[in-house]
Amino acid sequence: MSFTKEINRRRTFGIISHPDAGKTTLTEKLLLFGGAIQEAGAVKSNKIKKGATSDFMEIERQRGISVATSVLAFEYNGYKINILDTPGHKDFAEDTFRTLTAVDSVIVVVDVAKGVEEQTEKLVEVCRMRNIPMIVFINKLDREGKDAFDLLDEIEQKLKLNVIPLSFPIGMGYDFKGIYNIWEKNINLFSGDSRKNIEETVEISDLQSDELDTLIGSKSANTLREELELVDGIYPTFDKQSYLDGHTQPVFFGSALNNFGVRELLDCFVEIAPKPRPKQSEERLVQPDEKAFTGFVFKIHANMDPNHRDRLAFVKIVSGKFERNTPYLHVRHGKKLKFSSPNAFFAEKKEIVDVSYPGDIVGLHDTGNFKIGDTLTEGEIINYKGIPSFSPEHFRYINNADPLKSKQLFKGIDQLMDEGVAQLFTLELNGRKVIGTVGALQYEVIQYRLEHEYGAKCTYENLNVYKACWVDAKDPKSESFKDFMAVKQRYLATDKQGQLVFLADSQFSLQMTQQKYPDITFHFTSEFR
Repeated sequence: MSFTKEINRRRTFGIISHPDAGKTTLTEKLLLFGGAIQEAGAVKSNKIKKGATSDFMEIERQRGISVATSVLAFEYNGYKINILDTPGHKDFAEDTFRTLTAVDSVIVVVDVAKGVEEQTEKLVEVCRMRNIPMIVFINKLDREGKDAFDLLDEIEQKLKLNVIPLSFPIGMGYDFKGIYNIWEKNINLFSGDSRKNIEETVEISDLQSDELDTLIGSKSANTLREELELVDGIYPTFDKQSYLDGHTQPVFFGSALNNFGVRELLDCFVEIAPKPRPKQSEERLVQPDEKAFTGFVFKIHANMDPNHRDRLAFVKIVSGKFERNTPYLHVRHGKKLKFSSPNAFFAEKKEIVDVSYPGDIVGLHDTGNFKIGDTLTEGEIINYKGIPSFSPEHFRYINNADPLKSKQLFKGIDQLMDEGVAQLFTLELNGRKVIGTVGALQYEVIQYRLEHEYGAKCTYENLNVYKACWVDAKDPKSESFKDFMAVKQRYLATDKQGQLVFLADSQFSLQMTQQKYPDITFHFTSEFR
């Protein structure tokens, strides 16, 4: 298959939503339809011990939530699909924001009963800023929920989207009869049997025909006719270019748990979703069909295989072909690296690939060379931008709970910080280690992983810090800077890269410091250089 055809058949997307909207369940069912798995696992269930494929970390299986982005790839109808299933919980938002730099489109999952929730608003805002094409999937239709038109209004108002329904529910909850597929002009009848892979589909070309009354009853048929007339009157006709430009968002209804409406979503998605898109670097816009390879690291994960203490750097390929055993330039280090076993992903299952194309995600075994945001090329100096790094909101001292395991503890902290799950600061005054996170739940994850993956135990102590600010002095030799270093010594630390950080204990203290030292700039992100 030619290089251009390989690019055109790729679809790389992320699934985003508030926790518990059914994101991971939808991922499972997409894999099921793609033939990638034989049986979907329940994310939360005491009876079913089989976990969801994308929740491969032990802590995810225990808590029933996703705490890390997982990458899954499968073939469907001649298309190569790469799914990035992201955490929905706000404490892991940083991982999700970084993942959104590696996708070409997204599917937003909304719970029919809860409607649009806070975390969904934040994530959609990021997608809108980047003009990422979005499809909305309204989930859990087999449960009682909000009226379809009310939900569509809520999505338009809260998420500021311009929605176009491409399917429409027939009833809801106990009265749920099925879905009319506006895109394909057919009806899917709902049986409520989740073991059936594909529901019964009936072609309906004429909505006025008696066949519709026979299938779903006269009352439901008349309601459906009225509602579809309203849809025609209120919403514009679907235009693919408008969707690709991020101006309009198609909406599908279904129940992921019951495999219902998922195939319709997938069939439409592969047809309309964008192929790999160009990406802006600091130097220029890079097109996917360029012959020279470029890619960037958007995630690092330690210990995907508990038997081997390995680290994997996840690389999104932007242009050209990535080939095994070929030397590529690590732009930040300025040195060439060769990769003998690049991996393609199926959650925690990995297989070695010889060639990967734009849109694909490859995992590279890493011995500490990579950090998030690094670029690989065939020789050109390119730096991809837009990998966000946030100033943490929570700060705690980390203490070693087992003095005999201090080596394991430091190795564990070192590797977990490289993943970007949290940030490590070392106090200038006494060398104590401080961990800063975006969400408090991260501390539990770090503690759990240190113990179960590195055999090290830690305890935490609260630390009163308002903000971590990276210090940028115009003249490090000036009297003003020397005075700042002396006066604020107990509030100063260095990050993992050795950059100076000011840990302000209150908003007032930060404002006073900014006023007193006007020639020093305080940044809320570490990427100011």
